[in-house]
Amino acid sequence: MKYLLWLLKAAIFFTLFAFALNNQQDATVYFFFGTSWRAPLVLVLLAAFTGGVVVGALGMLPGWWRRRANGGEADPAAAQPAPMPSSAAPLAPVVATDLPAVRQHGL
Repeated sequence: MKYLLWLLKAAIFFTLFAFALNNQQDATVYFFFGTSWRAPLVLVLLAAFTGGVVVGALGMLPGWWRRRANGGEADPAAAQPAPMPSSAAPLAPVVATDLPAVRQHGL
């Protein structure tokens, strides 16, 4: 299993390495007020990916802080099941005629 994991890691590395070698041409990213950034396409894609990871992690921070403040529970009210009302009737059983017909196909 260890060798299979290393083989998978090597395949991912060589795939990304070949991607980087095939995308060495310059790309220009235009910002506001006439500013621009000229860099190899691989660096532009890496910067965009890194920016997305940072924005996603920052978006998750309030939930992490809330969960940490609650002692690991996402919502303290959701941790306890709601009591059933005493007047609630049990659910009616599903009758076989209520279900659509299923055709059996043999191979």
